[in-house]
Amino acid sequence: MTRLFNDPAAFADEALEGFTAAHRRWVRPVTGGVVRATATPAGQVAVVIGGGSGHYPAFSGLVGRGLAHGAAVGNVFASPSARQIHSVATAAHGGGGVLLMYGNYAGDVLHFGQAAERIAADGIETRTFAVADDISSAGPDESAKRRGIAGDLPVFKAAAAAAEQGLPLEEVLRVAERAGVRTRSFGIAFSGCTLPGADHPLFTVPEARMAVGLGIHGEPGIGEEALPTADEAALLLVETLLKELPDDVADPAGRRAAVILNGLGSVKYEELFVVYRKVAALLGDAGVEIVDPEVGELVTSFDMAGISLTLTWLDDRLEELWRAPADTPAYRKGALGDPEPDQDRAAATAGQDTAAAQDTAVSDAAASGTTAVPVASDASRRAAGTVLAALDAVARVVDAHAGELGRIDAVAGDGDHGIGMRRGSSAAHRAAHDAHRVGAGAGTVLTRAADDWADKAGGTSGALWGTILRSLGTALGDRDAPDAARVAEGVTEASAAVRRLGGAEVGDKTMVDVLVPFADALAAATAEGLPLAEAWDRAATTATAAAAGTADLLPRRGRARPHAEKSLGTPDAGAHSLALITRAVHGALLDHH
Repeated sequence: MTRLFNDPAAFADEALEGFTAAHRRWVRPVTGGVVRATATPAGQVAVVIGGGSGHYPAFSGLVGRGLAHGAAVGNVFASPSARQIHSVATAAHGGGGVLLMYGNYAGDVLHFGQAAERIAADGIETRTFAVADDISSAGPDESAKRRGIAGDLPVFKAAAAAAEQGLPLEEVLRVAERAGVRTRSFGIAFSGCTLPGADHPLFTVPEARMAVGLGIHGEPGIGEEALPTADEAALLLVETLLKELPDDVADPAGRRAAVILNGLGSVKYEELFVVYRKVAALLGDAGVEIVDPEVGELVTSFDMAGISLTLTWLDDRLEELWRAPADTPAYRKGALGDPEPDQDRAAATAGQDTAAAQDTAVSDAAASGTTAVPVASDASRRAAGTVLAALDAVARVVDAHAGELGRIDAVAGDGDHGIGMRRGSSAAHRAAHDAHRVGAGAGTVLTRAADDWADKAGGTSGALWGTILRSLGTALGDRDAPDAARVAEGVTEASAAVRRLGGAEVGDKTMVDVLVPFADALAAATAEGLPLAEAWDRAATTATAAAAGTADLLPRRGRARPHAEKSLGTPDAGAHSLALITRAVHGALLDHH
């Protein structure tokens, strides 16, 4: 288990602070993560990677020449926010555009996509690429739904090496795509991981058993088998991967592959070497030429006891990029000359550090309530008091149920829903308080809260709750006293926006299964002329029933989807938390009626 921490909520920030202090030769801190210590060469594509904390050396440890130009670092097992990614990408940009790369998880897809839109709006050409290498998480016919695990490394490296060669953005993206379709991973685990501050692991494996087909966020495996010997584990990993070859690799014989045997946190290196000796022999027997193998911890999951095997099937071009030198805190290969003197860094990075500093200043100013707020009517400022009370109720109910939400989420997911919701709701309440203190109207209070919820929570829930609050804020505005009809309109728009952003619909076992009927019930009640508190009460009752009903559904989206059967009988964590929130807000509406 994780033993050394202070405040669990500060763990990711403090770990990043210590990392940058230890590795100033390679990296420097910026808001949201790290970038190379030296400026991106003028005109070179900046490869910016990222994901949640808890996976070191991914992602910050892979920043340096020959690999990433920057890494956005989220909270534990939660994607970085769009604001963090924007900040890191802006600081890393060297004039050649930006390629954002990440593992294929819903939260990362949402936040990196939103960040790409913001970066492009700044006039910087931007592309995105999600690594999807885990064959256990979806079949070959649904490969786009696969998770990104240890295959992140060879795909990141191929793209970054191409960028180092001076290729333009579109060609760097094509290299990433080529490496992605030729990369497959598969893993097993012997015990789950324990998050900082938690008193139990996210999942357990019975004695003398192993979990097969694990993820890297503490998700349980797809199935269980008897505990193998080292050679039996190697045979399972190799045979499973050789059963699924890329379309243009009909037979492994005579083919080359980059091979990674990855430790997930607490399997010792000597154990990895015992397994690798058999992996190498089995691949040799199959006629596979192994190119520059890597054995060690490269993409971890805190203290999970597990291993994964990755094969990237190489052609001449991919082999050249895989062999290319790299120099980062956690991954080094070959030899690189001394970097160009950074005597004129200010000129070389003109606008980059300034933009990042401005982003930091805006964030800090918003947190302290010192930024100017739009003019608001007296009626809207009074309504802002009710909004603040509602957000206070939200933060309190989430805090009270955070452990329960984590336990529900851990049945088939990664168990971090309660942690993320607590971070997001408390940050939203603080931002709302600061905005209300300086005279903001209801709309501005909600939009400030939306930004901080998304920023501090990260992950899928952070993006979706940011969208919900922003939709409500836009509907309420700062000019008029919001009536029941306008609130219902905002909730309806929030429901539509969440479906547009996340792609889920009713029946997918997500928060949408509660949000849609809640919005519909609220709209119907207000259309009948009911006052807001009464209408909200009716809709909250509908939400509670809908959340309970998700226990009978099988997940079709998100991290729970590969573990669909395990989730049967348990409600969706996001749906349950939304139902709790709707009831808590009703209490605030009664108190401020």
